[in-house]
Amino acid sequence: MIYLITGGERSGKSTYAQNLALQLSESPIYVATARKWDVDFQNRIDRHQQERDERWTNIEKEKYISEIDFSGKVALIDCVTLWLTNFFVDTNYDVNLSLEEAKKEFLSIASQENTIFIIVTNEIGMGVHAETQIGRKFTELQGWMNQFLASKADEVILMVSGIPVRIKGL
Repeated sequence: MIYLITGGERSGKSTYAQNLALQLSESPIYVATARKWDVDFQNRIDRHQQERDERWTNIEKEKYISEIDFSGKVALIDCVTLWLTNFFVDTNYDVNLSLEEAKKEFLSIASQENTIFIIVTNEIGMGVHAETQIGRKFTELQGWMNQFLASKADEVILMVSGIPVRIKGL
């Protein structure tokens, strides 16, 4: 089972995803994909870690999520945008190569049996047009990956101002 939780920045995606994970499991896995770019990012990571209690198994994995054994677990992956950024930077901003690597990695994790995945992503293409060429390329990458993930997901939830809107699924 794959849930995709999407929406704009500060729309309530992570809170909704964490609550869903705890409804589905007493001991979910939380996979943080953030790379520690600077002090501000470290502070953000620390804040998010403090939001999760002893019920959670916390794993930090920047790119190769398929190295984790999720069999029989509920896993929350937060978030695709930061995860894609790591591929994008490491491929010198090559959209096609980043997309290919991320899709391959996703298909590898999705093939793990008896696993429920809750995946958080951002709808960055709904906002202001990116000012830089790299920003526009990343917006394309994010949009294509979101379309791919939504096509594979059993349920897709769009968060709008803290309100979940089911756009695909039961």
